[in-house]
Amino acid sequence: MNKLKREKQAAAITALLEGCSIRSTERMTGVHRDTITRLMLRVATGCKAMMDDTLTGLTCERVQMDEV
Repeated sequence: MNKLKREKQAAAITALLEGCSIRSTERMTGVHRDTITRLMLRVATGCKAMMDDTLTGLTCERVQMDEV
């Protein structure tokens, strides 16, 4: 199994966070779109776990969020 270097992972995630599409991220980083999708899913799963652990017991009436 090949491992994507941390620098490439960071570049791909940064591009996605800046609003680039998966295909444009593929062109910019040279990382295949399937790999970007798997990386995105792995990062999202980690973010969900962190948010589930951190944001507990809140009594919010409204939540406002950015599209990202």
